[in-house]
Amino acid sequence: MSRPSISVVGSLAVGISLLAGGLPALAHKTEVSGDVAGTWHLEPNHSARAGEPARVWVALTQQGGRVIPLEQCDCTLAVYRANQTDSAPVMQPTLTAMSPESFENIPGAEITFPEVGEYRIVLTGNPTADATFAPFELSYTTVVAAGSARAMTPPPQPAVQDSLEPLAASDRRFLWPAIAVSGVGLAIAALLLLRQQKLPRS
Repeated sequence: MSRPSISVVGSLAVGISLLAGGLPALAHKTEVSGDVAGTWHLEPNHSARAGEPARVWVALTQQGGRVIPLEQCDCTLAVYRANQTDSAPVMQPTLTAMSPESFENIPGAEITFPEVGEYRIVLTGNPTADATFAPFELSYTTVVAAGSARAMTPPPQPAVQDSLEPLAASDRRFLWPAIAVSGVGLAIAALLLLRQQKLPRS
């Protein structure tokens, strides 16, 4: 791809400054490819967690600072591991038109990273019939941390059935002596009652 001219770079710089106005410092990453500049943002707070949904969006601008909406870009988003050698992406999230902050209808997607590690998000685009920008490829690298859901995994529950059988056997072991003691007590009470009835009354 040929190097952009000085005038194109200057125009893109103006567009980037317009996009960055009012945004927190170091909160967004901006990259230039041909005559298109892309400002990346990953929510929440540029710090995704494994197994938890995150949202990524890219504000695209053309020479002169004009924002490129999704309907004017045949865009594709792909997620790769930073150290992978094959060309197959880990996932290809579906792009939708988003309107975050002061932007309108820019490309974005929801991503759930499967594991902890470093990932590279790549956005490639070609102009539709109504657009005039050159094809581009923009990338964004992020480190995914461990998700909080892992710490909330409940501990394994003890087996209830196994503990019931020894208790039942123990209950049966003490049941017969209890019955025998009760029978002896009833027999003694009956004898005392009969003896009291046979005694002569004074």
